[in-house]
Amino acid sequence: MPPGIQEAAAWAALRQTAVAPQGPWARLDVVDRTGSTNADLAAAAADGAPDRTVLVAHHQDAGRGRRERTWESAPSEGLTFSVLLRPAEVPLQQWGWAPLIAGLALVVAMEDYRPAAGDAAVTAALKWPNDLLLGPAQRKGAGILSEVVDGGDGGHALVVGIGINVATPEAELPEGGTSLLAQSVRRSRPDVLGDVLATLASLDADWRAARGDAARAGLLAGYRRRCATLGSTVRVALPGDRQLDGVAEDIDDDGRLVVRGTDGALTTVSAGDVVHVRTVES
Repeated sequence: MPPGIQEAAAWAALRQTAVAPQGPWARLDVVDRTGSTNADLAAAAADGAPDRTVLVAHHQDAGRGRRERTWESAPSEGLTFSVLLRPAEVPLQQWGWAPLIAGLALVVAMEDYRPAAGDAAVTAALKWPNDLLLGPAQRKGAGILSEVVDGGDGGHALVVGIGINVATPEAELPEGGTSLLAQSVRRSRPDVLGDVLATLASLDADWRAARGDAARAGLLAGYRRRCATLGSTVRVALPGDRQLDGVAEDIDDDGRLVVRGTDGALTTVSAGDVVHVRTVES
């Protein structure tokens, strides 16, 4: 069977298992090309698209990252998708947890992945707030952008965009980046998406059941266990050319990073206030 037909069959099989009535997702659409899956789902949200809609693009040429950084995904190498969430049970002020939950879903879904030849699972961790780190060198394997958008009828919705380096060859990766393939993990994009969506739906359900209380839902503890930033000496770049140096001590109940500065004082920073966080040699 030609690879194109084989992959089409895999996407169709995923839709059968992930979408209601068998799965927890309302809709899963796969398109060949788009500018931005986040932009497309934001427009769909305003038009009334249902909670837990998923949009996948084989090629995205106007993707956006944090702080309006742009990027392009190569066809068939990366997994680029967005999910639309309408967590009515969660107070709006707690929606900042959405990208952290998505990051946690990536790690939980992949922490049992194993290289093609080897028994040890690939090392997977989180860099606060939501970058996926893979391998012993902890290189970036995925990124997330979460946005609160017009949900139609005067309400709001969440769109969470995720880009995962699945089959990008090591020679084509940017500095500091990695992919599942570069970690010797051979897994198809439909399989990876299925794993992530199943995990994300479960964590999202826990979050909603706890009315957005990440600690009560067990999400905060799960995030802390998998966050490689904690315990590290960090340099936090803030707007206005300000800088905070210190040790990352904790993640608080609101998902913010708590840093003990060189003067001993504790400073709490939110993802929206940070330009960049780097781990530095102590």
